[in-house]
Amino acid sequence: MSAASQSTRSSGRKLRRDFYARPVLTVARECIGKVLVHSAREGETAGRIVEAEAYRGPLDLAAHSSRGLTKRTAAMFGPAGHAYIYLLYGISWALNLVVAREHEPHAVLIRALEPVRGLALMAERRRLPPDSRNLTNGPGKLTMAMGITGALYGEDLCGPRLFLEEADARVIKVGRSVRINVDYAGDWALKRWRFYERGNRFVSVRPRD
Repeated sequence: MSAASQSTRSSGRKLRRDFYARPVLTVARECIGKVLVHSAREGETAGRIVEAEAYRGPLDLAAHSSRGLTKRTAAMFGPAGHAYIYLLYGISWALNLVVAREHEPHAVLIRALEPVRGLALMAERRRLPPDSRNLTNGPGKLTMAMGITGALYGEDLCGPRLFLEEADARVIKVGRSVRINVDYAGDWALKRWRFYERGNRFVSVRPRD
């Protein structure tokens, strides 16, 4: 773990709803470098977002909302700034940020984090060393490390439990590529709607630029 990661502290600048109430590609890109925080009974965990993907349903065939409004996708059709969480491959949870306007089912999938606070708790949950790259380098890994489950479905991201905050100022080089594991979506799979921090070891998959 880098010295910068170990020394990161909460800025206290929680992002407001207007951050989320914008076009999905804008939010997805600007998520890179922001800090995801989960305050749970066991303690607080936080990580810098280093990889995110945009999903722009209902036209985007890679988005769950392309199948319409269902019990599963209801949160995506609601107001911006809430959590859409689903079970990934029936094994682990995936966290998405609902963005744009109400009834416009767009979301940003958080794919990877660089741990910055609560590393011991993350390591305990993942049964890995606290400096392991595998701690949070994937959507299911990061939710397990941070204790994020389906119980937080629809959670208000402007509330006290699950939210984004500003990170310490630093220069970030943002890369862009096609999304991961959406080959079933036809031409939509070719959209370069995946954003990541170049050179960060916690990015989940080698960029396919």
